[in-house]
Amino acid sequence: MFSDSEENYLKTIFHLERQFKDGVSTNAIADQMQTKASSVTDMMKRLSDKNLVNYVKYQGVTLCDKGRIAAAAIIRKHRLWEVFLVEKLDFSWDEVHEVAEQLEHIESEELIDKLDKLLNYPKFDPHGDPIPNKDGNFPVRDKVLLSDLSIGSKGICVGVKDTSSSFLKYLDKNGIALGKSIQVLEKEDFDHSQKIKIENEVLQVSQQIASNLYIKTTH
Repeated sequence: MFSDSEENYLKTIFHLERQFKDGVSTNAIADQMQTKASSVTDMMKRLSDKNLVNYVKYQGVTLCDKGRIAAAAIIRKHRLWEVFLVEKLDFSWDEVHEVAEQLEHIESEELIDKLDKLLNYPKFDPHGDPIPNKDGNFPVRDKVLLSDLSIGSKGICVGVKDTSSSFLKYLDKNGIALGKSIQVLEKEDFDHSQKIKIENEVLQVSQQIASNLYIKTTH
């Protein structure tokens, strides 16, 4: 129904709308997609003609209902493929994004529905991000950043804010993974680093690390 390029733009706008509530600027889209603002403008006109976005020059871009449904479907495919790659093909969580970027453009709705069923209808991908269902509805899970927890707080690691390969490799190296129990032991006033207990291991983490880990609190 849409070209790969159109799908990439729709997905990018969807994610940026969380930061820009009043409309996403073409410059923000260009920065995210590493392209020229003039190229973004041309694409916005094309997507507007297809009733996928609301675009007014100099006023930003928002998704129409049709565009939002299409974007959710692309995200669903991407995150289901990530689950498949990790669970069925033993990819590590720092490897799956680029492969899923290619697989998300497969058009067969029947294939994706069967993939969803095969994986037993997962609600979250390997990075803890929510997977929308067939109707485009995203599951909700209470979570806070590790950096926001107080001393003594306990919880379970349920997601990451930074999905870069380097960050995920750092987590693997230090035994931090989804499902692991975490407790805040100490917090430094000077640099806001934290001493945490992961299962039975004690680790010192920087503020940057703590501000990129999502925790579901248990105490």
